[in-house]
Amino acid sequence: MKLNPLSAALLAAGVTVIGTAGAFDLTPHWLKKSDQPAVVAQVAPQAAPAERVVPPAPLSTPAGQVPNYRAIVKQSAPAVVGVTVEGMHKASLEDQGLPPGMEDDPFFKFFKGVPGLGQRGRQNPSTPFKGMGSGFIISADGLILTNAHVVRDAKDVTVKLSDRREYSAKVLGVDTATDIAVLRVDAKDLPVVRLGDPRSLEVGDPVLAIGAPYGLEQTATSGIVSAKGRSLPGDAVVPFIQTDAAVNPGNSGGPLFDGTGSVVGINSQIYSRSGGFQGLSFAIPINVALKVKDQIVATGKAQHGRLGVTVQDLNQSLADSFGLKRVDGALVSNVAPESAAAAAGLKSGDVITEVNGEPVLRSGSLSSLIGMSAPGERVKLKVWRDHAERTIEARLGSGDKEAKQVADASAGAERGSLGLTLRPLTRDEKREAKVEGGLVVEDVGGAAERAGIVAGDVLLAINGKPVQSVEQVKSVMAAKPKSVALLVQREGEKIFVPVKVG
Repeated sequence: MKLNPLSAALLAAGVTVIGTAGAFDLTPHWLKKSDQPAVVAQVAPQAAPAERVVPPAPLSTPAGQVPNYRAIVKQSAPAVVGVTVEGMHKASLEDQGLPPGMEDDPFFKFFKGVPGLGQRGRQNPSTPFKGMGSGFIISADGLILTNAHVVRDAKDVTVKLSDRREYSAKVLGVDTATDIAVLRVDAKDLPVVRLGDPRSLEVGDPVLAIGAPYGLEQTATSGIVSAKGRSLPGDAVVPFIQTDAAVNPGNSGGPLFDGTGSVVGINSQIYSRSGGFQGLSFAIPINVALKVKDQIVATGKAQHGRLGVTVQDLNQSLADSFGLKRVDGALVSNVAPESAAAAAGLKSGDVITEVNGEPVLRSGSLSSLIGMSAPGERVKLKVWRDHAERTIEARLGSGDKEAKQVADASAGAERGSLGLTLRPLTRDEKREAKVEGGLVVEDVGGAAERAGIVAGDVLLAINGKPVQSVEQVKSVMAAKPKSVALLVQREGEKIFVPVKVG
């Protein structure tokens, strides 16, 4: 869900993130489809068994030479698709435009594929939308990868190939934590991309992006790897590949190729003050995407482990104070009660330097390693405590279970039900909203929706009593009152909303 007017938050080991380059529905009239109806193939009730895929051979690029971009495009572009979506979307931060005073904050210019970005004024809780993004085919029988934000809230998804064939696509599953979605179309003998290994990338290596920026299909742009393992605010599960390849709205979900023509990432986000490309693009490593894809194909969803700590980067002063010779590791600033970290005995002030033998250089590294592990998995942590190194074993909890608390979500089915899905604000959200406490409305229905409460509102008090936890709301509603007065903050303004529940 998108906070309104707060930045979105995805929880992973206590670190949070927002934004992306995303799909959009702001296409000029001269780029929209003609009135001639397109032939859309229907998805079969049951997909055919996966066929043997023969990906294209890697291209040879001598060290220090520019790749043959012409050959890469000719070989791989047929497997890059356009993704158009239609559906109903609940009002959110992006729908409402930027919060007052935040117009120049580049982190609010991470497009998440939300139509109507920049529109001012309130909207209905749900509005129709059309959007577009990119994707690429990874199996000849119609398996396609794209971004989760491209197909978010979509009712109808259509995939368009480079030869102009169109297919109705089924969304097999989405994972918002990594921003990965898996689609299936009913087709055979489709062109496929070659999958590479992003671990072999080095800063300075050439890369090529193909997608549909601003609806301009089959657009290729090139650049270099600017950084690896980049952790962005909120998207802590993903160790992004940073490049300077031009990526714009509509590129989201498209492939990032290395110099051999192998896919090493999925273009997902940009950092921009203008809303367009400004030299900083971020791609999800393909090995992360494939791990999520395997879970979605097998079970319809992806799960992520959770340690239950808030971490921060070290600096030289902190490293010196803890007796560390190197400024590496993730400093634990808080341990969540009843979490995997608490059960394992982790404490504030611990510095985690390794996870299962993998070095942790920064706090984002820890979040990625933990987030891509499965709930219930045991991990060995190398920890620096009291000027000595020790090993601690922890059994990870479920990120989905611990990231959200649900209160009274029966959507008005019984007397006393508010119909709200709530969770506590993160530390960053409290700072941005300038509040000491409160609960974020993640979803709304029933009595609260009828009263005008919308997703993204911050619930500060109920019947004059400040709320810090879901349990406090439940306690008030346990008396089955006929009405309650909710104090909510919306777009920086506080207002009391009466809600009839009896």
